[in-house]
Amino acid sequence: MDHPNRRKFIGTAAILVTSAAAVAASPLMTIEKKHPIVHHVFFWLKNPDSKEDRDQLIAGIKALSKINTIKGLHVGIVADTEKRDVIDQSWSVSELIFFDDLAGQAVYQNHPLHLEFIKNCSLLWTKVVVYDVAEA
Repeated sequence: MDHPNRRKFIGTAAILVTSAAAVAASPLMTIEKKHPIVHHVFFWLKNPDSKEDRDQLIAGIKALSKINTIKGLHVGIVADTEKRDVIDQSWSVSELIFFDDLAGQAVYQNHPLHLEFIKNCSLLWTKVVVYDVAEA
């Protein structure tokens, strides 16, 4: 391969990689800009080794998506990433919910489906930590 073609190939590859990264990041960026209130909850299960308890909690969280003020919902479990001092892997399940505004988040807090979720699933966890975030 001669040098001008090699440079053209490397330049094209760099553009493709950069474009792919931008496209991969864009859905979350769109949700954050469109729905600037984020409610992130971490749950510690009483029985962290119980797949049944984990699945029951996940199903309960997913049922919350029927609340009309929720604009985006992501349910997650601990990722098997490298172990570092700054990474907390002690929790079991997380929920990440996006709202348009604080009023929508308040509706969620008092919604019958959310109250039912707490009633039916709170026996599964020992600890819950909530981070409510507004766009800066």
